[in-house]
Amino acid sequence: MTGFDIIFFWVARMIMMTLKFTGEVPFKTVYVHGLVRDGQGQKMSKSKGNVLDPIDLIDGITLDELLEKRTGNMMQPKQAKAIAKATRDEFKDGIEAHGTDALRFTFLSQATTGRDIKFDMNRLEGYRNFCNKLWNASRYVLMNAEGEDCGTSGEEVELSLADRWIISQLQKTEAQVTKAMDEYRFDHASQALYEFVWNEYCDWYLELSKPVLWDENASAEAKRGTRRTLVRVLETTLRLAHPMMPYITEEIWQRVAPLSGAYMGKDASIMHQAWPETDESKVDHQASLDIEWLKGVIIAVRNIRAEMNISPGKLLDVLLTKGRPEDAERLESNRHFLSKLAKLESVTWLENPNDAPLSATQLVGDMEVLVPMADLIDKDAELARLNKEIEKQDKLIGGIEKNSGTTVLSPKLP
Repeated sequence: MTGFDIIFFWVARMIMMTLKFTGEVPFKTVYVHGLVRDGQGQKMSKSKGNVLDPIDLIDGITLDELLEKRTGNMMQPKQAKAIAKATRDEFKDGIEAHGTDALRFTFLSQATTGRDIKFDMNRLEGYRNFCNKLWNASRYVLMNAEGEDCGTSGEEVELSLADRWIISQLQKTEAQVTKAMDEYRFDHASQALYEFVWNEYCDWYLELSKPVLWDENASAEAKRGTRRTLVRVLETTLRLAHPMMPYITEEIWQRVAPLSGAYMGKDASIMHQAWPETDESKVDHQASLDIEWLKGVIIAVRNIRAEMNISPGKLLDVLLTKGRPEDAERLESNRHFLSKLAKLESVTWLENPNDAPLSATQLVGDMEVLVPMADLIDKDAELARLNKEIEKQDKLIGGIEKNSGTTVLSPKLP
């Protein structure tokens, strides 16, 4: 792995020296990455005073220490004042500690073929948040799995829709990450992993696991199935992430592996474990469709809450209508998930859309999600809010009319 600017100075010399003294070629594959430039796109150099030491990004550094590092022992001391000002402007409080894994993941995520990297502290901070997200998700899993029956000895389990869905999504992620790594597309590999961990495992599956784990009426087989899924999917994800985030994955794996049945002895390391392989038999297309429907309804209810300024904690009565027969079947199968995650008092299938009361509406495909507004909002206050929004849009339209010479009419609410 090398930057293109030192291929001759380092790579070619290593090949020639090794051939000279051993008669063998030291390596046959060279990964050429872009140059890491500063935030303004300038090449980093001591004379410009814009160098960022990776150790400072990992461990953090105070502003005074950073200034001393950038302006001390300069070949052109007259540049010190300008460099000090630029440093103070860019790093007002110095640099916070971000950790090795966050820095590695940041560079991998930007390793697009043939592109130089303009270093961005915001990206580094974002991927530090990603490391924290994985850590906090692992804490949730351990809290619900340690000391509990996780089905590691082959006990009978019952997998929920959410369990089957996340297992299916894991197979797709394994294939994506493996393909990207084989093709040296580390940016694609890191993005696939990020999407799975953040948007699927953490944001949805962990929430969908709670109605099962926290339900006193759920069967032992159902709880065991969800616990087993929690730990096995996490353990596999850690193995996928290990080349990109070696330290945090090793730390978490030591706790998770025994629960998943993957532990290989007291001196075992994630480094010695097999790379995850896709099992096509575990890809469940129907589960994916059902979960997308479920997510759509939950998001629709949340959108209505936000638009109507309804308290997130208030239990709502929801009506579903104008859908297909499979939508009604999905409602019956997932009523428990919907009630818990969308915070519903009730959810009812309405056969005749004409019977619907005055409601706030969102669409999920052809299906309408209705939240009856009786006793939920102040009619006069809502009309005033909408008219205020119309006035705001009228001003925007007026600007467009001046430029285009056309007239756009907007309605007024009573």
